[in-house]
Order: sequence, then structure tokens, then C-alpha cells
Amino acid sequence: MQVFAIVVSLTITLVAVALFAKAITQIVAVVGMGQPVVGRTDDKGSRSLALLKESLGHTRMLQWSHVGIAHWFVFVGFGFLFFTLLTAFGQLFDADFVLPIIGHWVVYEWATEIITWAMLVSILALFAIRLARRPRGHAGRYSRFFGSRMWQGYFVEAVVLGIGLCILTLRGAEYALQGAAASRVDFPLTFFIGEALTGLSRTSLENVVYLVAALKVLISFTWMIVLSVNTTMGVAWHRFTAFPNIWFKREPSGMPALGALPPMVAGGKPIDFENIEELDEDTAFGVGKVEDFTWKGLLDFTTCTECGRCQSQCPAWNTEKPLSPKLLVMGLREHAYAKAPYVLADEGERDRLPDTVLTEAERPLIGDADAYGVIDPDVLWSCTSCGACVQQCPVDIEHLDHIMDMRRYQVLVESNFPTELNQLFKGLENKGNPWNMSANARMDWAKDLPFDVPQVGADIESLDEVDWLFWVGCAGAYEDRAKKTTRAVAELLHEAGVSFAVLGDGEACSGDPARRAGNEFVFQQLAMQNAETLTEAGARKVVATCAHCFNTLKNEYGQLGVTLEVVHHTQLLNRLVREGRLTPVAGNGTSVNGRTITYHDPCFLGRHNKVYEPPRELLQVIPGAAFKEMPRNGETSFCCGAGGARMWMEEKLGERINVNRTKEAVETGAQQIAVGCPFCRVMMSDGLTALQSDGAAADDVEVLDVAQMLLASVRRGAPSPNGSGPATSGSTTAAESAATGAETDWRDAVTPPDEPPAPAEPAGERQAEEAESASAGQAEVNDPRAPGDESGR
Repeated sequence: MQVFAIVVSLTITLVAVALFAKAITQIVAVVGMGQPVVGRTDDKGSRSLALLKESLGHTRMLQWSHVGIAHWFVFVGFGFLFFTLLTAFGQLFDADFVLPIIGHWVVYEWATEIITWAMLVSILALFAIRLARRPRGHAGRYSRFFGSRMWQGYFVEAVVLGIGLCILTLRGAEYALQGAAASRVDFPLTFFIGEALTGLSRTSLENVVYLVAALKVLISFTWMIVLSVNTTMGVAWHRFTAFPNIWFKREPSGMPALGALPPMVAGGKPIDFENIEELDEDTAFGVGKVEDFTWKGLLDFTTCTECGRCQSQCPAWNTEKPLSPKLLVMGLREHAYAKAPYVLADEGERDRLPDTVLTEAERPLIGDADAYGVIDPDVLWSCTSCGACVQQCPVDIEHLDHIMDMRRYQVLVESNFPTELNQLFKGLENKGNPWNMSANARMDWAKDLPFDVPQVGADIESLDEVDWLFWVGCAGAYEDRAKKTTRAVAELLHEAGVSFAVLGDGEACSGDPARRAGNEFVFQQLAMQNAETLTEAGARKVVATCAHCFNTLKNEYGQLGVTLEVVHHTQLLNRLVREGRLTPVAGNGTSVNGRTITYHDPCFLGRHNKVYEPPRELLQVIPGAAFKEMPRNGETSFCCGAGGARMWMEEKLGERINVNRTKEAVETGAQQIAVGCPFCRVMMSDGLTALQSDGAAADDVEVLDVAQMLLASVRRGAPSPNGSGPATSGSTTAAESAATGAETDWRDAVTPPDEPPAPAEPAGERQAEEAESASAGQAEVNDPRAPGDESGR
């Protein structure tokens, strides 16, 4: 038995190690065929600390607490119990073998048994979860394991289970071999196994040790062989590739790859768009072939565990669209490894490659089924850039960067993109805004305000004369619903005695829609124009109402050398409330009392920039209203469907994302749905209109920006227009509901300045706005922080 065990164990070990070395060589070669990337080796200390936190602390895995805890014990067991494999090799030659120094150390013995039992319980739990949530029937796509290769997961779990059972059996046999000298102190959780074996002779016990030790070696190296012949088996390979993938992540701090998009690069360096003509004519703009991805991108694909967390959170996948971040990464991985022999071969040798490799090499990266494309165009263009996939990924795959790089190539090189984007690009290029409106109309939102809004270049020379630059944004300047948010913020800042100015017709689109649509040229054009304007105006502190503008100014303009302190309007307003410069007042038995508010997290405010609390704190201080969260909130919030330039594309596949999200908001029982982004407001308002028309939502439910709700509560304490008492509480929100209900399409919510005047607005809304303006004027007269008095600033 001993000789047989030794021969089998050593043979399979040699075969496994040889195959494993070959597989590592293949993986390194595939990853190495990617393009260079900068900024992945800076701040080594922070990167190493982030790696320790994510691996030992399981900070990413613990976003799903129960699964994360179970995986932690398996992870620790996989590493720590390697010592038991060394012990098993020794036991093949001597049944009484223990590791030198630590073999009989009671701490090591206890740790071994506790970790082994914890690992066994955990792997059984993970196996049960995989089994219970396996894709079944028509609802199979809603399993996070849909599309995952289930046999690989079951195989890995069976290996861990088998190894754990072997360890416990060997520990029990060790106890039995020691006979009367054995102590339960040294075998705290396996002594009962040893006592069950005490009836065997010593020879039989030794044979048990030889057999089980050989079985442990056999299981371990069978796993290694299967792993080696399946280089795309991410569920196993991530045990090795996750560590470098985390260390080389985009942000040294350990934050996920959200917020800014990296600049477009050539040869590992950002492209200088001011000297674009100096580029080589063969320069690839974006990613058009799998080898155009950076080596970090190819490492991302290799590392994917097929866990499906990204898929479970993706708004596109959850509304019956073809995009699954997991399946996209898996498809790119399979293609990369299948095409690698062609890419890595010398040109003269390529004709001799197998037909399967040549066929793979000819596949277009983006193409439908007829073109035998790797990624279907509908998959590529379904992305809303919400970042849920990146946020959820436990091994830091940067899905969003890869999707945007592929879009860049399709737009800039292939000119192959959804036709609706033509209008977007035309408006951005010609008029500097997505609506193709005249810059002269950018200040229309400020008409009839009871105070002047200073404009840089017209009323003031420099932003040094005011506290803040108010970045209005295109929606805030042109879209009728968003204009009300802009006015509300301006009135609140004025009420609080905060001095601010706007750029007016000097402001252009931040460029976010162009960049997320893949049109990097237009983004650079707009961003450089704005950068010059901001620099000349002396901008340092900026407040923005649009989450997309906020993200772009805060995170991406630094790529052009512009450094700004950028805050979202909810952050600044929350600060003013805390400082006592804005005071929400309770209503007197009005419609606001008893109303329930829920809040929708804009992706580019929350997930991309981690701003979650300020909007909620503002809503929670509004007297007379109750706040209730939606089930999907915070980091797991669901997208409204407008990001990734999707606001300008028709949604032809599956359920509309905005309707899905609005249903969730309505089901909370809230009468008011609060938002913090004009894009979200458009999408949620349209979703609400659709539900109300079907009778699925009450007519009194409304969508409002947080600033409008705050303004209504602040104004309750202001004198009414006739000076007889407080202004009518809730008038703003009631009027807003009428306006929202009348607008069924966001495209119709823009009033061109050169068209005939719009029909008269509802009397209730007109009276409410007149009351607000009058009360604002009265408040300004009585406000000790009025212009000329700096005491309150």
C-alpha cells in the first residue's frame, strides 16, 4: 500500500506541476499581448495595503455578508492548510510524520482543526447556495449563475470538500496511532474520529494514513491538472490571479474604478488631442481588436470568477436586455485565449495554425450573430455606465473602462453607433449642448427671479468676487423641469446669503454624454473649451446640480490640468442647513404633513462619488414628512436608465429601466420621489407618467429635486405675498405635480427661445410661483444678510 501510494502521488504531482508551469506560461503570454498602461505601479505602499485589506479583510466579498464570511473561511483554509499537504507528503513515507517545530505545537493543531471544520461548513454552505440558485426554467436568467459554467464551480467545491475530509481523517488516524499517549487537548475537534479507529491494528492504521494521504495528494493535484488544461477557468485561477489584479487596480487607494474615465491612450500614453495630427496613422482609437486591450484588461478577463454579482446588479440585464457584464467578460476571455496563438505567432507561421484559430482571428470584436462577432452591438450599447458591475466585483474587474474603450473605437473609427446619437453629437459640436439650443437661451431660467444672478464677463470680471461658481449645466438651462431645480438652488443660495455667479452663455456642456457615448473627440473639444473658460474666470469652487456634470468637473477635468473644488448642490445645501443659514419650517396642517418621501440615488452622485448622506440628511430634516428607503438604495441603488448617453437613445429591448425603478419607488408608498440629478428627474418623471396612465400609480405622486423640497419647507416660514402670514405650504410641490403630469416626453420639455410662447401654465402653478417670488422679495428685504451686509457670510 505504501509503495503504491508513493508512486501514484509522486507521478501525479510531477504531471500536475509540469502542466501548471505550462499553463502559467500561457497566461503570462496572453496577458502580455495587451497594450501598455500607465499609472499601475505608483504608490506601491498604498497598493500593497489595499491588497491586504481586500484579501485578508475580504472587504469586497463582504458586500454580500453571508457569502463573504463563508468565502473567507475557504480562502483562509486554502492558504493555511497548505501545510497539511506538506504533512501528507511526509506521511506517505512515515505514518507518524509531523512538520518540524510546529507539528506538535498545540496552537498549530487547534488552528488546523478549527479552520478545517470552518472551511467544511463554509464550502457546504456555498455549495448549497450554488445549488439553490442554479438557473432553472424561464426565470433562469435572473440567477446570478446564469451563463456560468456550473460544473467548474461544483468541481472546485467538491475538491475543497474532499481535502477537508482527508485532513480530518488524517488527524483522527494520528490520534489513534498515538494510542494511550494521545491527548484530546492536541486533537480538540477530531479525537472522536481517532477513537472510532482505535480498534484497528497499527499496520491497518498506517495503511489508512498512506491511503488517505495519497488521496489528499491525488485530489489536490487533480485540481491542479484540471486547472492547467483550462486556462479560462476563472473560478479556480482567480485564487492566483486575483492578487495581481487587485494590486494593479486603477486606484492605488483601493477604491473601485469609478468616477473618472481614463483618457484615451496610444502606446500607453494619453493622446494629446491638441496635437492629434502628430499621431501615427496606425494609431488605434479605442479597442477594435482583443489585443488592443491593455494587459490589465486581459488580466481582468482572466481573473473573472463567474460569480455573477455584476450580472445580478446590472440594470440592463435586469430589464431583459442582452448585456450581462459577466457574460461580456467571459466572452472576451474565451476570445482572447482562442485568438492568442495567432497574435503571438510570427506572421510567416500563422497560415500553419489550426482552422479554429484562424477562424477566431477573423472574428470582429463587435458584430451581430450574422457577422460572428464576439460582442453583439446591442450588448455594447445597452450599458448605462452606472458602475454597479465595478462596485460589486470582488476581484476588481474594470468592466466600465473596457466597454467605453470599445465604444470609442466604434464611434471614432467605425462610425458604427445608434443613429439617435447623431443628433446628440450634432448638438454638442454645433451649439455646445445636447439639445442643439442657442447659447443665448442659457440664462432664460433666471428670468423673473426677485434678484439678479451675476454672470461672469457681463456683471463681474472674475469669480474672485463671489463665493461659488454655480455650474448650471445644459439640462438646468434648457429642460423645463430641470430649470425649476436651478431656480430653487439659486433662491436657496440667495436666501442663505451665499454669493455666486454663473458662466451664462460662456458655459458649454461638460462633455459627459459625448465621452460615455464613445466620442472622445467631442468630449475633448468641449472640455478644453470649458477648461479655458474656467481658468480665465478664476474658478476654484464650483457647485453643480447635475450629477453627470459634477462627476466630470470633479474627476475628469483634472486630466486637462484644471483643479477645482466641486460639490453637489445637496452637499452645499446640507452644509448651509447645518450652519443654520437655511431653516426648514413645519407646515400648519398642510398637505406636506404625513407625506412620505423616498430618494433615488443618482449613479454618478452615489456609486461613482460616494455621496449618499447629504441628500438624505436634507430630506430627513424636512418637518412633517416621513422618509422611506427603496429596497435598492445606496451602493446597491438601481439606475434610472439615463447614463452612458442612454438618455438620447431609444430603449427598444426589454422593460424600460426607468419604469422598473419608478415601480420600486411607488411601491414604497411614497407620495414624493426625491432625486438629485436632472437626468434622473426626467427618467423618473417619464416612468411615473407611464405608471399613472396605466393606473399603477396614484395621481398625487410626484417627482421633485431635493432642492425644491427644501425650498418649499424653508419658505413656509416666509411672509405671504400680502403680508398676512406664512406662505401656503406645499404650493411648490403641488404646482410641480401639474407640470410633471403634463410632460410625457423629455424632448418636449425644452422650450426653444425662438419659437412662439408656450401655452399659459396652469393657474395653480402660476400663482404658486408668483407667491414664491413675492415671498422671496419680502424675505430679501428683511434678511440681515442682504447684499451690502457681510455679517452673515
